[in-house]
Amino acid sequence: MPYHEGVFGRLKNIFFAKKNVGQLNHITGDVNYIALGLPKRNTILTIHDIGSALKVSFFKRILIKSIWFNIPFRRVHKVSVISDFSKNEVVKTFKINENKIVVIPNCVSDKFQPKRKDFNSDYPNILIVGTKENKNIVRSIEALKGIRCSVTIIGKLTKSIENKLHDFKLDYKNYFNLDFEEVVKLYESADLLLFPSTYEGFGVPIIEAQATGTPVITSDLKPMNEVAGDGAMLINPFRVSDIENSIRKMISDDAYRESLIENGLENVKKYRCKEVAKMYYELYVDVLKK
Repeated sequence: MPYHEGVFGRLKNIFFAKKNVGQLNHITGDVNYIALGLPKRNTILTIHDIGSALKVSFFKRILIKSIWFNIPFRRVHKVSVISDFSKNEVVKTFKINENKIVVIPNCVSDKFQPKRKDFNSDYPNILIVGTKENKNIVRSIEALKGIRCSVTIIGKLTKSIENKLHDFKLDYKNYFNLDFEEVVKLYESADLLLFPSTYEGFGVPIIEAQATGTPVITSDLKPMNEVAGDGAMLINPFRVSDIENSIRKMISDDAYRESLIENGLENVKKYRCKEVAKMYYELYVDVLKK
């Protein structure tokens, strides 16, 4: 979109969309509102999650639910979501007919490829992706206390988190504002991914780690447990002891860890770009036919 923040910028984007109507129109990102400028009959809207509508103040929630969700939902022919969990949230929160919704998962970039390496059981490099509250980084840090390891964290850290890392004397490195190749290298160099998130619309780090042959610890919550399939160790993300025990088992149990890696490599095949592109192609054809 050529325009940015503010009411007038968004109005200009709606008119820009209206002037550039295509044979088929697919909205994805944070510009759901441009559905107001597009014809319903051949427009698709992708929703990645609805967290923004649920975790803000009362009045802001009313505005976001109306402008970003309720009105656009009624102005498009089909809505695609990235998981069954997201579909259920959309149906429940916005009372949308579930027949209007198609589940098409996120895909993992083909730049993530298996890179088998010897697991460093003496001093593993544990990767944490994301530092927002839902990423559960505080419990992750508490679980790592006393475990011999290095920690790689992708995402900006608050001062309180930095203090906690120093108090627990954790050996950590922090990265943010990385280019894509740098992110791929961090997955490849990690011994395991620790991703005990408490809320996700999908959970892309799970399949990114699986694609590189990196063992995964994640939450036994939807949609993470669905996305991970049999290729991850599933734990209760609200119990520090469960997170700690999962890390220790992953480090010590070679056979179990290898089985998760193999299952992850198999699971991630259905999230490869070519497979997901086929699903979108079928959706496009269906919309155009109707």
